[in-house]
Amino acid sequence: MQITWRKTADTATYEDARVGRVFNHRRPQRYPLAVVKASSENDIAAAVKLAIEHNCRVAIRSGGHSWAAWSVRDNSILIDLGDYKHLEVDPKRGIARATPSMTGKDINGVLTKKHGLMFPGGHCPDVGLGGFLLQGGMGWNCRNWGWACERVRALDVVTANGDLAHCNSQQNSDLYWAARGAGPGFPGVVTRFHLDLVPYPKDGFRSSGYVYPIRHYHEVFRWIISITPDFDNDTEIAAVANYPEGQDELCLFILFVTMKTSAQEAERALAPAQETRPAGAIVEWFCQEDSLENQYINQAKANPEHHRYCADNAYIHNDADVPAVLEEAFTTLPHKKSFALWFGMNPCSRRNLPDMALSMQSDHYFALYTVWEDEKDDLRCQAWVRNIMQKVERHSVGAYLGDSDFQVRKTRYWNDKNARRLMEIRRKWDPTGRICGYLDQGDISGTKGLANAHEWKL
Repeated sequence: MQITWRKTADTATYEDARVGRVFNHRRPQRYPLAVVKASSENDIAAAVKLAIEHNCRVAIRSGGHSWAAWSVRDNSILIDLGDYKHLEVDPKRGIARATPSMTGKDINGVLTKKHGLMFPGGHCPDVGLGGFLLQGGMGWNCRNWGWACERVRALDVVTANGDLAHCNSQQNSDLYWAARGAGPGFPGVVTRFHLDLVPYPKDGFRSSGYVYPIRHYHEVFRWIISITPDFDNDTEIAAVANYPEGQDELCLFILFVTMKTSAQEAERALAPAQETRPAGAIVEWFCQEDSLENQYINQAKANPEHHRYCADNAYIHNDADVPAVLEEAFTTLPHKKSFALWFGMNPCSRRNLPDMALSMQSDHYFALYTVWEDEKDDLRCQAWVRNIMQKVERHSVGAYLGDSDFQVRKTRYWNDKNARRLMEIRRKWDPTGRICGYLDQGDISGTKGLANAHEWKL
């Protein structure tokens, strides 16, 4: 177990330990007392006990991809799990056991090539399983296959007291319930996830794409919303406003990614979009051979390393005029590397969810990923996001934990019943607030947790 203490380490060593694995280069001005690089479950338990000994809090970093850098906290011992990477696969049973810092690309690189299986992890290749699954997991084809956390059959945890606990529907069931949707407020440190896998559709992994000038925004957006509810149930559907690589014109990109068992099935699945697409696309392709590996490459280009980020999101009311609500967000991006995203979530959003903390959803998921390079653009880009969200949130039912920053605004992340139960479970398992939890403004939420209420800014 490697420990870097702020008081004794040289500045460069401490800074690398503090933020070297933080994806967002808009670095936080928060300073842990120490950073522990754990490489085993025993290291994690020892780090929690070290925090108890020093009467300080515990923060956890899995992949370091949190936009708000939740892992970097004052008066804490940061447990960095970057060196704790293990994967075990039982292909006959379709089960994997993976540590939290394993990324979707990590595990699928093994699963797809060696076992013909996959796990619907995060779209960005470097998102760690820990944060992704705790916040629910809006993974591949979520609109049909459901939330990735629904495929967590069990997990191993180090509690706030430094004890080991196995959690499933029968054993420590309240922690198991909380782990599927608590986000950074989970009152323990996950050391291993036990996951149900799905077959990898190598031959039927195909995509269709349509790129339109932004002047076609309303026609194209209304088309994609109209066809989504009844579209093929193995196909992911997204609309993205961005500047295509090498171009100065803002465009609306519609992407269908289908995962069928054969190329013929994929073609049948994608045909309704091809047959009904509006005219005017400047680039398009139909049922092109694709793969998870290729999608990870594209996602990495859209989310480049060594950049500054400001993200926010909302679930838009099902009965809202979505193209009108999102028009400004999609047509006024503040930087050429930024993008706005709409995911179709119907039919997943229309079914009853399993009994778990995750409970916030709608037919329309919207997110802003504002990306830039120069610190001088910080205020302008952040102000643009705030301005957009002040208007959009009036039409929202709540937000997704993964693309949120609790320091900036309050909203709803669960239904009221689940929110109350979750905060009670947190206080039961961590009555002193040892685990840092939700990073709100001033980092004062403590054992109270989040209020789970809209903040309608004027």
